[in-house]
Amino acid sequence: MQRLVMEALARLSPANPRGYYGPRRIALALDVAAEVPASRISERGPRVTAPDAALAGFLRKHGAAREDLRQDGDFFVLERATPAKAAAALIAQAMPDLLRRFPWPKSMRWGGTSGFTWVRPLRRICCLLGGEVVKFSLAVEGDDGHGLNASNETEGHRFMAPGGVAVAGVAGWEAALLERRVIAEADRRTRLVVEGVAARAAEAGVRVVEDSGLAAEVAGLVEWPVALRGRIDDRFMDLPPEVMQVSMRVNQRYFATRTQEGAAAPYFVFAANIEAPDGGVAIVAGNERVLRARFADARHFWDLDRATRLADRVAALEGVTFQAGLGSQGDRVRRIVRLVGILAPFVAADAAHAERAALLAKADLTTGMVGEFPELQGVMGGYYARHDGEPHDVADAVRDHYLPKGATDSVPRAPESMAVALADKIDQLVSFFAIGERPTGSGDPYALRRAALGVIRIIRENGLRLRLREIMARVAPRPEVAGEVMEFVAERLRVQMRGEGARHDVLAAVFSAGADDDLTRLLARTEAVAGFLATEDGANLLAAYRRAANILRIEEKKDGPHGGAVDEVALVLPEEHALHAALRRAAAAGEAVAAEDFAGAMEIFAGLRAPVDAFFDKVTVNADEPALRRNRLRLLAGLRGAMAGVADFAAIEG
Repeated sequence: MQRLVMEALARLSPANPRGYYGPRRIALALDVAAEVPASRISERGPRVTAPDAALAGFLRKHGAAREDLRQDGDFFVLERATPAKAAAALIAQAMPDLLRRFPWPKSMRWGGTSGFTWVRPLRRICCLLGGEVVKFSLAVEGDDGHGLNASNETEGHRFMAPGGVAVAGVAGWEAALLERRVIAEADRRTRLVVEGVAARAAEAGVRVVEDSGLAAEVAGLVEWPVALRGRIDDRFMDLPPEVMQVSMRVNQRYFATRTQEGAAAPYFVFAANIEAPDGGVAIVAGNERVLRARFADARHFWDLDRATRLADRVAALEGVTFQAGLGSQGDRVRRIVRLVGILAPFVAADAAHAERAALLAKADLTTGMVGEFPELQGVMGGYYARHDGEPHDVADAVRDHYLPKGATDSVPRAPESMAVALADKIDQLVSFFAIGERPTGSGDPYALRRAALGVIRIIRENGLRLRLREIMARVAPRPEVAGEVMEFVAERLRVQMRGEGARHDVLAAVFSAGADDDLTRLLARTEAVAGFLATEDGANLLAAYRRAANILRIEEKKDGPHGGAVDEVALVLPEEHALHAALRRAAAAGEAVAAEDFAGAMEIFAGLRAPVDAFFDKVTVNADEPALRRNRLRLLAGLRGAMAGVADFAAIEG
């Protein structure tokens, strides 16, 4: 609504928009100018001798008539005065069409033959400017002329304070609603929901499981949140806590609770929309009754699923499609098992246990519980594996192999869990890239960005040493796929570092120089280069590198590359000898990088700063003598080459 109104009233210079929304109302308050000022336009049009079609197009573009034109020499000129237009008139003109084209995902008709569609029946329109009603009607064809008229009335809480009330402005509107048990501001309702359910839980000595998404959803369902607490029957307390939480959240919008020790507590809390005369006793009883039925369904799935071993469900995955171009979940499991066998040595995992976990990882997709609550895939597999007597590390790896699902999730820590989680995500990336299904723009239907970030986080937070490109190349159907996926992962890493405020441009430069696929090594090298560039020596050497690169680019366009060994006999000036000696010492930087002594490599580079500065200060690179010029350009090429072994410094910003 804010976007549409700001666009429609752009000529009134709208400012300071404040949006309000809830289950029964949507509102916008903003400041606007009193009027659109008068204006006069004078624009040269086609030549007098131009074809009629050109003149007609010009008039159509400006909504003008032939009488609005005058002739000025060889050209027509359009001169037109537009009178001032009051804000109220512009608003009244814009709002009916704006409301009719409101972009709801789904709309409905109501009121018999009415042609007006909206997300729900629209009951009132309150439109005020400076305390006065902006009059317009939403009459549409089929309404017999009886449309919805804008007024100065709003309406209170549907049950506790029904009926209209006149208001004169934004502050009065908020105050009138508050008096009639409606909190207009969504953020305030959210805070009240969070604080209210926490207080009800604390009264029973338990705490609420944090769920900001649920709090925001509940705040969108109530206008006057009243927190209440119910009790869960003891006979359901042996259900997995995740099952109870998801069932309460998805089906009933209840908040789960935990004891102070973290175990599931026998209470649920929720927000009602009214202050009940009995203090909520009847509401709580009704919700407890509904929850018993929900948990009875969950109990049925829990008992039924455990009657079949997880290992016996693996064969059924052959009939579950993963993706049309990538076969079944059974095909995918075989790929993941193979990948786990490759990854296990790198993460010090027990290969047999990791491969067993990979075999079982997707089997819970065939269970009733996951069919009812897809959010529990993996979690239920872990419970069922443990019930079947699988080793603990196998059950844990089945449970954790989807992690991390989001930015706030922890990453797997056990070796077997890391192996299966990495294999799951690497297979996802390689498989979809192999069939050409890459993310484009904001579209990522197969969550490949999330998979790449999951790989990055598991590696970073566990300090793993993996040759990612090499691992992917062993399972990719074509060699180039591994390179494409590696570039995609590197780009996700740059995005992540940008979000952390780190030097993502340095990461790009380091990656470009060595195409390193060991992310832990790559990040250590990036940190060392970024630290060096933050010093005076580093900043000055970067400037010198750019100067050298620019000279070489210009001169190499004329006579080709200037590589090759420097001719020591042709070194004339002391500054040339000093730079040549410094570059010989700088060769050790490559050895330091190979030994992962990145700090040592940067220290060697710091020694280049003084001789490079002196060289540019005292030496004319493009000397008249061809031999001197060629030798000095080779010195600059040596500087460029020495630094290129650590990073592509041309890619560094600033």
